Amino acid sequence: MAKSVKYKRVLLKLSGEGLMGNKEFGLDAPTVERIAGEIKVVHDMGVELSLVIGAGNIFRGVSTAAGNIERTSADYMGMLATVMNALAMQSALEAIGISTRVQSAIPMDMVCEQFIRRRAIRHLEKGRVVIFAAGTGNPFFTTDTAAALRATEMGCDALIKGTQVDGVYSADPKTNPDATRYEKLSYQDVLAQDLRVMDTSAIALARDNDLPILVFSLKDSGAFADVVNGNGTFTIVE
Repeated sequence: MAKSVKYKRVLLKLSGEGLMGNKEFGLDAPTVERIAGEIKVVHDMGVELSLVIGAGNIFRGVSTAAGNIERTSADYMGMLATVMNALAMQSALEAIGISTRVQSAIPMDMVCEQFIRRRAIRHLEKGRVVIFAAGTGNPFFTTDTAAALRATEMGCDALIKGTQVDGVYSADPKTNPDATRYEKLSYQDVLAQDLRVMDTSAIALARDNDLPILVFSLKDSGAFADVVNGNGTFTIVE
């Protein structure tokens, strides 16, 4: 286990959109490989690592064709898309020598392991990266909530969210140049100001379990390693 870093066991939450690169939907192989490289740097520091990946890159691509499908079915489609992203990231990580396991909340034994908490913890202790797929396995819950749940179950020191911007802002900095960037927020600040760091269920779960949330930009090379060390540019919610 890592001794010199601030956060020794973490869960990294990635959006599906973060895997698209410049594409409109789907996976961009160079982007997936670059993110895998960032993960490898942190893994090589001795940090115990798990991941949750969203599905916006895949489900968004088929939603137009799917039309007005019923919400529960749509959510299950999204869960299946997270498994696809998890398998892609597993392939990229193993190509650079990192032993990786995918655990799905929806059993699909031909593709990956079923989520079993004690087995997942054992994988982490053995230095494997664990990717949790299929959300919580239930409709009406987002991958944000799944990330907070799995991070809590794994006893993580922090939930780290990689985004397209370098922290939490009062508004979208891409469209509002006057948006204020926050260095530190309380869980209540996020809920009261509706800052949309993560959905309210995820924030409440993190608050109830004293799980800090760190938000940073995954676009910046080496930023993930800096955040795990408590350095660099990020917003902390605690």
